Amino acid sequence: MKRAFWPVVVILLGAVFLAHNLGYLPLWHIRRLLEVWWPLILIAVGVLWLARRGR
Repeated sequence: MKRAFWPVVVILLGAVFLAHNLGYLPLWHIRRLLEVWWPLILIAVGVLWLARRGR
């Protein structure tokens, strides 16, 4: 599971952009989400890295 995190993130991002290109998902929703929540995303990544180093 540890090594699957980043590949899953990349696959999900690809799926989001594909859905946008096919017209199923307006990208401004994603942009707005990132504009508001990017600090929390950075904090989560930092916490994950610290937890990984602690093991």
